[in-house]
Amino acid sequence: MAPKITVIGLGYLGATHAAAMAELGFEVLGLDIVPEKIDTLVAGRAPMYEPGLEELLRKHVAGYEGSSGRLRFTTSYTEVAEFGDVHFICVNTPQKHGEYACDMSYVERAFEALAPHLHRPALVVGKSTVPVGSAERLAARLAELAPAGAEAELAWNPEFLREGFAVKDTLHPDRIVVGVASEWAEKQLREVYETPLAEGSPFVVTDFPTAELVKTAANSFLATKISFINAMAEVCEAADGDVVKLAEAIGHDERIGKKFLRAGIGFGGGCLPKDIRAFMARAGELGADQALTFLREVDSINMRRRGHMVELTRNAVGGSFLGTRVAVLGATFKPDSDDVRDSPALNVAGQIHLQGGQVTVYDPKGMENARKLFPTLEYAPTAVEAARDAHVVLHLTEWREFRELDPAALGEVVAERRILDGRNALDPESWRGAGWTYRALGRPRA
Repeated sequence: MAPKITVIGLGYLGATHAAAMAELGFEVLGLDIVPEKIDTLVAGRAPMYEPGLEELLRKHVAGYEGSSGRLRFTTSYTEVAEFGDVHFICVNTPQKHGEYACDMSYVERAFEALAPHLHRPALVVGKSTVPVGSAERLAARLAELAPAGAEAELAWNPEFLREGFAVKDTLHPDRIVVGVASEWAEKQLREVYETPLAEGSPFVVTDFPTAELVKTAANSFLATKISFINAMAEVCEAADGDVVKLAEAIGHDERIGKKFLRAGIGFGGGCLPKDIRAFMARAGELGADQALTFLREVDSINMRRRGHMVELTRNAVGGSFLGTRVAVLGATFKPDSDDVRDSPALNVAGQIHLQGGQVTVYDPKGMENARKLFPTLEYAPTAVEAARDAHVVLHLTEWREFRELDPAALGEVVAERRILDGRNALDPESWRGAGWTYRALGRPRA
């Protein structure tokens, strides 16, 4: 008989994982301690914007018309423990305030709340990104607190979700990594992932420390690649080179590849920045801090891009933002998401506002979250309204909607046809052909 699955923590990761497990045919019970989040999910609505997630929820949430009924929700740990055979821990691990280190309090609370209710054999599976060494400590705590003792076993199964592609990445993962301490745990997870394994997804079995390291190592590599091309953009600006052509040329080298080589204002979001900082902090605790000193420069380059974009904008409008109207296209840290956590776009908008600019922001999906984070900025319902009477337009999140804007039509509403492309995603010739002054990071002026 197929194992029954629970998912603890129903944010971005947990809600997606719960819906995907139901899609794979399992009976799923999701838990969150925030009743409002439960109410949203019970109504078949996602607590965040993620393409395809609401359709999946409505397909499986119990009580929703036409659904399979395989997905239910609760706030009760007792109910979760009685129901489930495999319990996925998907709670948040944010950066500690004022520190680089990871805040493990949500993970620890989830274990402390679940373990005392485990009276029969169960597999508890961590999916949250945690500092290496956490799993071993949590496994001991689980065995100590659970009435089932050693029969309440731990595994670590890191997530590799990309915002905007989370449903696809869960149903059709490019790899499945499991850190296990027994053949039984491995067998349980092979059963859970039977469908993607049959499709050919690689299944990598490791110990706890390696499984914990995989996610932070992957994110550190991606962050390094992004900061590398942004460092090259700085050199291109100094040498009057073109970073887009440079990236194209080196991307043809199969050892390097083309992905993550688009220079711009850098990375943000809830994962890469906090993960590389937590990785550095943990390496220091382990006495291996010298191995990751390069990540400090990766982080520094990334943050420097935001300030450079502000400087480029200030120079474009004559050296001062006072009396200047600035349109910002984009608020989320990436397209196809409503996530504004550590968003470079909003950071740039906020800096310009603090320096006296009148900033108006538009984003297809991130407006509500942006208003909560930056209530002093102005917001417009469309890109055209954001650009109305603007002295400069900043393209800071590469939404398809912005790439498809008509430069001539937008030029009719602005005060001056001046655009700065912070993502190197627009076609310079079409904008210049419509009479715009086009600038981008790491590219020639004309």
